[in-house]
Amino acid sequence: MSATTFDPSVDLAQPVTLTQAAEQYFAKKLSSQTGKIIRVSTKESGCTGFAYVLDMVDQAVESDHVLNFGDVVVAVDIGAVSMIKGTEIDLVQEGINHVIKFNNPNVVAECGCGESFSVS
Repeated sequence: MSATTFDPSVDLAQPVTLTQAAEQYFAKKLSSQTGKIIRVSTKESGCTGFAYVLDMVDQAVESDHVLNFGDVVVAVDIGAVSMIKGTEIDLVQEGINHVIKFNNPNVVAECGCGESFSVS
C-alpha cells in the first residue's frame, strides 16, 4: 500500500492529454459500449510497481478530475494524478495490433514486458 501526498506542482486542470488517434478510438469504443466515460487510474502491479488501468464507466467518482476531449470524457483518479501528471495517452500500431500507449514523463523504470512502471 502506498500513500499519496498533495503536490502543488501537479496541474490538476489537465493531468493527461489524448492524441487525436486516442480520442477517435475512445469515441468509437464509447459509442458501442454501456460506459459513457473513460476512467484512468493506477494499481499496484508487476515487478516495477504500478500499472495503468482504463475502465469504461457510467460516471466519475466524486474525487475524480473530469476532462473533456471532444466527444470523449476522461475521469482521472485523484490517487493516480501525481504518478501520471503530464501523460499523453496515444493509440499506436504495433505490427497488426493497435495498442494504447502512455507517454508518461514521470516514469523512471519499466518492466521488460511493459506491463508495469515506477515513478520517482
